[in-house]
Amino acid sequence: MNDNAMSVASAAARTAGNIGLPEKLVQDGLLDETAMAEAQKAARESRQNLVSYLVSKNIVESREIAIAAATMFGVPLLDLDAVQIDLDTVKLVSDKLLHKHRVMPLMKRGRRLFVALSDPTNLHGIDEIRFSTSMNVEPVVVEEDKLQKVLTKTMEQVDTSMPALAEDDFDLENLEVTGGEEEVDAGALGRDDVEDAPIVRFVNKVMLDAIKKGASDIHFEPYEKSYRVRQRIDGVLKEVAVPPVQLAPKISARIKVMARLDIAERRIPQDGRIKMRLSKNRSIDFRVSTCPTLFGEKTVMRILDPSSAMLGIDALGYEPFQKELYLRYLKKPQGMILVTGPTGSGKTVSLYTGLNILNVEDTNISTAEDPAEIILPGINQVNVNPKVGLTFAAALRAFLRQDPDVVMVGEIRDLETAEIAIKAAQTGHLVMSTLHTNDAPQTLTRLVDMGVKPYAIATSVSLIIAQRLARRLCSHCKQPLEIPAEALLKEGFREEDVAAGIKLYGPKGCGSCTDGYKGRVGIYQVMPVTDSVGRIIMEGGNAISINDQAKREGVWDLRTSGLNKVKDGLTSLEEVNSVTIE
Repeated sequence: MNDNAMSVASAAARTAGNIGLPEKLVQDGLLDETAMAEAQKAARESRQNLVSYLVSKNIVESREIAIAAATMFGVPLLDLDAVQIDLDTVKLVSDKLLHKHRVMPLMKRGRRLFVALSDPTNLHGIDEIRFSTSMNVEPVVVEEDKLQKVLTKTMEQVDTSMPALAEDDFDLENLEVTGGEEEVDAGALGRDDVEDAPIVRFVNKVMLDAIKKGASDIHFEPYEKSYRVRQRIDGVLKEVAVPPVQLAPKISARIKVMARLDIAERRIPQDGRIKMRLSKNRSIDFRVSTCPTLFGEKTVMRILDPSSAMLGIDALGYEPFQKELYLRYLKKPQGMILVTGPTGSGKTVSLYTGLNILNVEDTNISTAEDPAEIILPGINQVNVNPKVGLTFAAALRAFLRQDPDVVMVGEIRDLETAEIAIKAAQTGHLVMSTLHTNDAPQTLTRLVDMGVKPYAIATSVSLIIAQRLARRLCSHCKQPLEIPAEALLKEGFREEDVAAGIKLYGPKGCGSCTDGYKGRVGIYQVMPVTDSVGRIIMEGGNAISINDQAKREGVWDLRTSGLNKVKDGLTSLEEVNSVTIE
């Protein structure tokens, strides 16, 4: 952009006058005077600016209007398709002003803010932005249709970006929070216990802080003489607050009201949900669990961020050949894909990522979960309820009577569920589920131990993914380590890598991370059930035999996959040692 041209743009817009653009459009032959008068009247009646009206009604092409406006007012013309929008610059102007005046901040230079608009006669909008930002606003003309697309897309990105979550942006006493299905009468405990403003602010602040830090869980824990709040960040619990122990009952009651649980019942565990709306386009779900302890109710909130299920397969950390295998088996019309690993290893995100890939108009997808953690539009999700007979097996039977293409079972826990799932996989359905096993080969032997026939396993299970989550080294402060070659070989690194002088990194710690780590990365073993593996199963082979065959076929075990992440500088050897089993 030419700074000199920009610096006189605002003044040029003012001196041209509000009537200049309509006259210019008529003068250029883009429409006649009668049509222009009718358009101006209709735009006023519909409370639209003239440019938006002309483009939305296809009266004049947006490109022609932009050229005329730039020529008339001496304002630079810019193609928005060639511009990379900076979200930090966009956040300088409030959402309200962006939508009200249909403008898009482009860049900041000193005290000048360059703003894209389609109608340079919008002097009121320019003045409002100048007042709210305390900056000199320099207008740039762009095409109306492109501005609308960029404005919509950029606002979605700003809405879901974590840096926008500043405590000062929220009224901690009046956040929009909804709970379960039934209303609860809070009168029995006294309304002061659950609506006390300091308690409301404290609970809301803890929840917002956890979202901002990317925590997965919040723990409210009462003890005899103390009370603490901890957050699980990147898989590690950290103490974040120590409220007075006398507030424990009030905090517990407040959370139970938010989740619409029975406040008066403190003798048995309860489960509920909370939805916190952060903005028009973003809300966060919390799964709430209470449990009576010796000194009061412990409450745990599991944070369920829908955006985590929309990351896409590239963000999960699969090696290229592992990703290709997963995608290949997702495209198969039948078979079973199993994801295994301990609690908190990211199995749900892997399954949801696969379901999102399959979630298209011509595919019927049904899931049975305990409970459904994240709502996925376009997918039929069922919460199992054993108390009324709605088990995984019962839900699966119902699914098979409703013409499904893809079925997801939250977990295979018993022989009945396993047999129905395998039957579904054998009769033209793609079945996805989870098991709690240490690695992929042990998953096959676990099914045999459950009582599933070996031939049924060999002919129905098509792919097994074992996974762990390791903390990711902070890119700002990770530091190189000096480790002897002998130690590297003992840890399992290949001789050729050690000879080539691989460089390992360890955590240090800085202001933008937690103990040298920020975020997590997946470690995967992706094992297809080939004919050779199938024969070992039917011959009664054990997990060791299956693992040896998988290695011969090029399958990386979890240890190998983890060491490769260490070699790439994504995580530390210490972290891989803590999550993989040799």
